[in-house]
Amino acid sequence: MSTATSGQRRPDPSALHPLPEFPRVMFVRNLPDLPENVEIGEYTYYDDPDGPEAFRRNILYHYQFLGDRLVIGRFSAMAAGTRFIMNGGNHRLTGVSTYPFAIFAGWHGLWDGELAFPSRGDTVVGNDVWMGYDALLMPGVQVGDGAVIAARSVVTSDVPPYTIVGGNPAKVIRSRYDDTTVARLLQLAWWDWPVDAITEAIPLISQADVDALASFGRSVSGGAD
Repeated sequence: MSTATSGQRRPDPSALHPLPEFPRVMFVRNLPDLPENVEIGEYTYYDDPDGPEAFRRNILYHYQFLGDRLVIGRFSAMAAGTRFIMNGGNHRLTGVSTYPFAIFAGWHGLWDGELAFPSRGDTVVGNDVWMGYDALLMPGVQVGDGAVIAARSVVTSDVPPYTIVGGNPAKVIRSRYDDTTVARLLQLAWWDWPVDAITEAIPLISQADVDALASFGRSVSGGAD
């Protein structure tokens, strides 16, 4: 493997469109006017012909007063139509009706606790996660590092690291690696390395020789994998 130098070309993590000839591809963290409770890691991209507004539009029912967050790690990939339903889309199931009377001014203030709508907490997507075309993530799901969500899947429950899921509701198709290898990869956490090291390691990250990647990782961290 050739050695990367500090002058080697790489994408600008602060660019909105890292591929100027394809403006449909966006580094999401650089979108203007993202809500305060949306946190996106570097190099995570969204690919949609409808442009920057598409990602903001596809975060649904995300009302600031509820306080829930959408968190996505580094180096994740979202195909067109990837959507997130947040907790503002939840209706109460404990009463006779699911109708949200209290959100309308004329019906607000009639009983204690009327604004205590159900919440499943933050929606958290890890690092190096691939979300396929039209994937839909429901409120509060946790998607582990290295997971893959198949096109048009509806994710209603947590997805373990390095697991491929698909369907409606999404079910486990298979694990990408055995448990021991998954543990090694999570410990390596290549997405947290300095960008120079990641650039040099791309030939290893893009292949399946975990031993070689672990050996390189020791040179980055100065410790054992």
